[in-house]
Amino acid sequence: MKISVLQENLARGLSIVSRAVSPRSTLPVLSNILVATDGARLRLSATNLELGITCWINAKILEEGSTTVPSRTFSDLVSTMPPKQADIALDESTQTLNVKCGSLNTDIKCIDAQEFPPMPTPDLDFGIEINVDDLKEMINQVGFAASRDEARPVLTGVLVTVENDEITMAAADGFRLSVRTASLASSVQRSVEAVIPARALGELARISGDGSEVVTMFLPPNRGQVIFRTKDIELTSQVIEDTFPNYRQIIPQSYKTRTILNTVEFLKASKQAEIFAREGSLIAQVNITPGSEEMVPGEVEILGESEETGSSQSVLESTIEGPGMAISFNVRYLREVLDVIKTPNVALETTQSTSPGVIRPVGEDNFLHVIMPMHPRD
Repeated sequence: MKISVLQENLARGLSIVSRAVSPRSTLPVLSNILVATDGARLRLSATNLELGITCWINAKILEEGSTTVPSRTFSDLVSTMPPKQADIALDESTQTLNVKCGSLNTDIKCIDAQEFPPMPTPDLDFGIEINVDDLKEMINQVGFAASRDEARPVLTGVLVTVENDEITMAAADGFRLSVRTASLASSVQRSVEAVIPARALGELARISGDGSEVVTMFLPPNRGQVIFRTKDIELTSQVIEDTFPNYRQIIPQSYKTRTILNTVEFLKASKQAEIFAREGSLIAQVNITPGSEEMVPGEVEILGESEETGSSQSVLESTIEGPGMAISFNVRYLREVLDVIKTPNVALETTQSTSPGVIRPVGEDNFLHVIMPMHPRD
């Protein structure tokens, strides 16, 4: 293998794939990145056997070949190289990679590419195309609600359902639920359902481009894998082979009180309450008081307190339909959902202090978040 590649292109590619490198593995090759020529481009791949990422970068291919390079050594080295063209050559007999760039001339000991696990090839007949911006927003609005507790592995994933011309993502951790839908450019031939690890989707959102680019999702039947592909990047993940709970059962079908608040003000008040509530049980009390007369705005008080550090009290004007009530939520959960809502106003739908609340962006019907109430002595 003999190639020439710009340092900035190589550094970008390594930063994309290195997150899939296995930091601790009994297989030394999993700590390496596959470097291989692929047509007129250079292909970089890394995998920990659960998550795999491949990135193609532009390069001048002088001689075809492949090897695997220690991830940390190679990434650290490339980050110190000047922004110039790097000349890279492999001595296949010794599996030594020579890298020259500016005044740098170094050799890296590699492992034969034949020891690297094969990356799956998607079935191009069954791809589902999703706009990159839509996909990233869906992941951001849902992924944070997935559980981080491995005791129930299925809840560490996101349920992805594709039916007709609509894709739905849902995540829950037992205390909250996020559901987001989006329209597809065209209908799918067959319905698809899979539980994809939230971490894999988070990496996909991180490495995907912006704008009008399209991500194609492949879910090969009976392979236990999902593949996402863009023009220059491919991410492969194992799916979670378990049944996701029927989340629709916990979405309240009605409410008694609907409170509309300014999203930015509600978020700011929640952040202020969290400063104090985090020292205790993370409880924030939300006191909803309708206006005393018609055309008089109501008020919502968000209260966070700690015996050790003090308290925070914010009072926001709001439009309230229905009776007043007091309800408590985990303030961190409240802040996290408000952080991913982009509409100017948000609706909080409540029934009673012991029932879940529902948060929806006003003016959009493609997202909802269910949050369980807390009790002051929890």
